[in-house]
Amino acid sequence: MAEAVALHDPAARQRGTALLLGLAVLWPLLVVADFRPGEIFEIRNLKTVGAFLAGFLPPETGAEFLAYLVRATLETLAIATAGMALAFLLALPLVSLSTRALAAAEIGPGPGYARAQFLHYGLRALLTVLRGIPELVWALLFVRVFGLGPAAGVLALALGYGGMLTKVYSEILESGDTRPARAILEAGGGRLQALFYGLLPGAARELTSYTVYRWECAVRASVVMGFVGAGGLGQLMDQAMKMLNGGEASTILLTFLLLVLAADALSHFLRQQVGAAGTVGRKAGFGVSACAIAGLVLLAVVSSFGALDIHFGALLMRESMGLIGDFAVSFFPPDLSLPWLSRVAYGTLETLAISATGTLLAVLGGFVLAFPASGRYGRLAGQFSRFLLNALRSIPELVWATLTVLSVGLGPFAGVLALALHTTGVLGRLFAETLQNAPPAARDALVDAGARPVVAFLYGTLPEVMPQLLAYTLYRWEMNIRMAAILGFVGAGGLGQLLYFELSLFRYAEACTVIAAMLLLSIVVDAASSEVRRRLR
Repeated sequence: MAEAVALHDPAARQRGTALLLGLAVLWPLLVVADFRPGEIFEIRNLKTVGAFLAGFLPPETGAEFLAYLVRATLETLAIATAGMALAFLLALPLVSLSTRALAAAEIGPGPGYARAQFLHYGLRALLTVLRGIPELVWALLFVRVFGLGPAAGVLALALGYGGMLTKVYSEILESGDTRPARAILEAGGGRLQALFYGLLPGAARELTSYTVYRWECAVRASVVMGFVGAGGLGQLMDQAMKMLNGGEASTILLTFLLLVLAADALSHFLRQQVGAAGTVGRKAGFGVSACAIAGLVLLAVVSSFGALDIHFGALLMRESMGLIGDFAVSFFPPDLSLPWLSRVAYGTLETLAISATGTLLAVLGGFVLAFPASGRYGRLAGQFSRFLLNALRSIPELVWATLTVLSVGLGPFAGVLALALHTTGVLGRLFAETLQNAPPAARDALVDAGARPVVAFLYGTLPEVMPQLLAYTLYRWEMNIRMAAILGFVGAGGLGQLLYFELSLFRYAEACTVIAAMLLLSIVVDAASSEVRRRLR
């Protein structure tokens, strides 16, 4: 009898209605995304994919190629480190000017109040542009100006990550105790005084931890930017794929995996050291470990700039600045003709469809792998599942896209598969951690009442973890929309394919319209995702 009660779902009708509405919305997106999973399992395609994968074996281990590989790996790390250093230097003044806790508007009307208001909201708009345009687009634009090489990748990271660091730094500073900073401002102190003596002491540990995490992300991004000629492992991978050299490609893929896992481990270690230094620092002042870490970081930054040999002085000369100005002016006015706007609108819809379909597949795949990864089916199954999830998420989406394009052909379906593969690794790991941390009381009560394990999970565990699972899914969908906008650089559809094609033909007015659509899409998704997450709390 208890089991019959446990099986009863009073909200079955509402759930069924919601499912039907979801399918009604999803079906047009599947059509736009050219979703055709049946073709993957056709005998002809399976033979093609099998032959394609067989070309990856054995991996290339020649001494000359491995020497190139080591240089490209070091260049990737140097691009990430140098780009993060410039992003940090860009973020410092922007944080002091854009943080609401340091704004005159927080004190009230007074001398310079209107100017401070204008400056504050103007900088917010600038930050939206910097972080709203994907770093791969920045890299592609800089390659057009400065040519192939690591300079484009470093500058792209500096702008894109400078905007991200400023936004998150400001949010961290504003979420803490702002009363000391406000007291300094009211006493006549300047912004920098309020920042360094009022806000930083309470937020230094969290700021440092986030900076280390962003460096880990920059390593992945620097790999991807090589596909548009910005140096590093990505450029080497792009050359190998264009030459259909599977042996070299498989060796580079293994290097991707090892590099990202090593960066992940180093990032985790540094965050632990920062936490330990913060604990010691509160008891005994500035710790020795913090000084050692700062010294190593400074050495890494100097070594990175030295290895890349980028002449920033030449980039800032009048001739170079003139070239940049002429290039920027050539994008205006954007092409707003009705035929072109209709193409951009369809590209935007295709980008949304790619991201939604890829994320949905990843939710299903991640959920399936999360069960063994959370330790529910023994140690061996858990270790294998976690390794598989790490492998999937370690290979960037654009690298997956180069592989899926060769497997299923050009078009949005290749983008769907690329997003699904990478995001399965990301969501599977997050879902597994959520299931591990789920409180067992409700599930155990249902099991004790005679419910089957599946029923106990559906009605005991799932309601507890569902808000967190939805929050993770929304966050990744937000990220996937940005990524879907650039997968077209390797032929996987969406706005990226339009942008790459127009830039290749030097049609900059049309390219400007596409970039504006990417920016607008990013702003809308940011706002919608934030609102949904706020309602889920």
